[in-house]
Order: sequence, then C-alpha cells, then structure tokens
Amino acid sequence: RNEEAVEDCTEALKLDPAYLKARLRRMQCYEKMKNPQGALEDYKKALEQDPSLPRRDLLRLEEAVRVKQEKEKEEMMGKLKELGNSILGKFGMSLNNFSVAQDPVTGAHNIQYKS
Repeated sequence: RNEEAVEDCTEALKLDPAYLKARLRRMQCYEKMKNPQGALEDYKKALEQDPSLPRRDLLRLEEAVRVKQEKEKEEMMGKLKELGNSILGKFGMSLNNFSVAQDPVTGAHNIQYKS
C-alpha cells in the first residue's frame, strides 16, 4: 500500500513539482517503508517550498538516516570480518590475531600480528 502511494505521489510530482501535499505524503510513506533517506530528501524539498514546516521533523529524519547508516555499517563490517575469518581460518588464524594502531602524529595505521 505504501509502495503504491509512493508511485502515485511520484507521478503527481512529475506533473506538478510544487505539489507540497504529494511530497509530504510520499515522505510519510518513505518513513513507514523504513527509507529515511528518501523521506529526508522529500522533507528538505518541502522545507524549501514552505519554510514554516516544523524543523523538528528535519532533525528526526536526519537522526533516522544516521542510525540506519550506522546499522548498515555495522552489518557490513560484520560480514567483512566473517569473510576475512573464513579465509584466514584456512591458515589457522583469525582477524582477532591482528591489531591496528593509528599513529597520532602521521595518522598512518599500523597493523600488527599478535600470536
């Protein structure tokens, strides 16, 4: 249902890009569909059209985008670690055998093997 509403609102916005009600409805649907980035983009455009819209919604959407990106980053790092461990496991090692330290002066990273 939300997907259909997004399609309808997108079509309405193609016909009239200034149709604020369609943009806000699509933003709400994106939010329900757990697409905070799409919702944020629509809300920013809506704010350009109507600066009287509440700023708290902008802050809420920005936070939702940040949280989703953080979650996706954690998932990706977990999958990468799993892949690395599957390869290193063939040699009797894991990523836990390595440590990474950043040089505070140069910013360079140093990877060390710890047995």
